[in-house]
Amino acid sequence: MSQVTKRGNIKWRVAQFLEIRWWQQYLGKKEQKTYLKAKQAYWQRILDQLQVEVPVGARVLDAGCGPAGIFIALEQAEVVAVDPLLEAYAEKLSHFNPKDYPWVHFETVMLEHFQAEQAFDYVFCLNAINHVSDLSQGISVLRQATKKGHSLIVSIDSHRWKALKWLFRLLPGDALHPHQHSLQDYENMLGRQGLEILQKQKLKPGWIFDYWVLETRKI
Repeated sequence: MSQVTKRGNIKWRVAQFLEIRWWQQYLGKKEQKTYLKAKQAYWQRILDQLQVEVPVGARVLDAGCGPAGIFIALEQAEVVAVDPLLEAYAEKLSHFNPKDYPWVHFETVMLEHFQAEQAFDYVFCLNAINHVSDLSQGISVLRQATKKGHSLIVSIDSHRWKALKWLFRLLPGDALHPHQHSLQDYENMLGRQGLEILQKQKLKPGWIFDYWVLETRKI
């Protein structure tokens, strides 16, 4: 194993440890039903803003779903939701109970290791792709999981300033995210994987990061 790979794995393990701690602290202040209702409404607003309507019975992948991913707003679909921390969420977070979502098949697995039995009509990877260990492999898995001509929708925190992007790569300024890239970096990576960008929207501006959502189509 190369020193680069070792460093990448260490950064990913640290990020995963911090991720579950972050959720525990964040959700510890939230009443369960109120939070989940608000989160469901939030996901619906995102779908409406993108003008994406998931039809009844569509096969959907929610990659890097977290404890309250877009799967909670897709009761009409057949959803597979994957995340390496699902068992930890179920154990440590009262806000996540897989039994509350009978339309979802949950898989505790790293995105890079996920193998779809068949391609999906819609693939969502929302605020998750920069949490993976191997970014190139993660995007490759997402592409393979998407039906040809169908949509892969990704949301990301992207660096606004080149100098800060490189600084954050050198120093642990954002330990929750092992990967530090600009919007153009992500667009280039998606393009190299044969994904055509249909639309991009800035959901939330920031001083260091902007939060973007990109709808792509598998060519």
